[in-house]
Amino acid sequence: MNNIICIAGPTASGKTALAVALAKEVNGEVVSCDSMQVYKRMDIGTAKPTAEEMQGIPHHMIDVAEPDEDFSVSRYCEMAAPLVDGILARGKTAIIAGGTGLYMDSLIRGNAFAPFPSTGIREKLEAQADREGMESMLNWLHSIDPEAASRLHLSDRKRIIRALEVYLETGETITEHNRRTQAVPPRYRPLWLGLDFTQRSELYSRIDQRVGLMLEMGLLEEIQSLLASGIPAKATAMQAIGYKEFVAALSGQGTVEEAAGQVRQSSRHYAKRQLTWFRRNKSIHWLTRAPGEGGKEIIARARQFLREFDN
Repeated sequence: MNNIICIAGPTASGKTALAVALAKEVNGEVVSCDSMQVYKRMDIGTAKPTAEEMQGIPHHMIDVAEPDEDFSVSRYCEMAAPLVDGILARGKTAIIAGGTGLYMDSLIRGNAFAPFPSTGIREKLEAQADREGMESMLNWLHSIDPEAASRLHLSDRKRIIRALEVYLETGETITEHNRRTQAVPPRYRPLWLGLDFTQRSELYSRIDQRVGLMLEMGLLEEIQSLLASGIPAKATAMQAIGYKEFVAALSGQGTVEEAAGQVRQSSRHYAKRQLTWFRRNKSIHWLTRAPGEGGKEIIARARQFLREFDN
């Protein structure tokens, strides 16, 4: 055992509370695996754990980027892997908790990412896409890497251009690159724990409550402060669920109440996508909460898995 625990699950499922409870028992530190909690000054809308919720447990990979920066899975892994190794080197347990499945899987696998060079090729591809349109770019990718092209939609400009860039820079298709890296044994072998509910309605209720609480805590003021500081409304971070909807409302496109409804609906859809992603991982031990059960029952079940994993 590498003394690593991964806690996965959909938004609002209680990952932070479980991570902190287990960290207290196993001398652990938490490494956040959330693609939005990396951004500074975006606290309320990302449900960033408060100092009170952390209960003195060190948390990493929170507030490591500015809101106007683009953040990527490769950058996450480059920053998080040394932190995990440092926790292990200190004889402690690394608890990786979050709902961004791509980030978590990539960190555990130790994926080697194709380079992000600054040779000007990406800029040329962007300009070509502006001139010719994405249908032309996707057709070009199909002639090079039909497998990758078949997985991408015309609207996925970023990944289409990325796939072309990798090929032009390395001579290797992104499909070949991914296949080669996936054949490498994983960097870490953690205990995987997943959070879910026997009744989906309970998860949806928690999501609805969270949206209401975010508004009470001052989410609109947080967004207004970000915009006033010069963060563009079209910045990647501001496209996150819980931000883009209210940005639109603040600019006069609908009411705050309508935006809140959109956030609830989008969060539910996101939770379903998260569960679909994590369900593919057959190593996850699911901690499924029945109606009426609280955190204590989940923690007790998690302890049982810990004991079994150690034996």
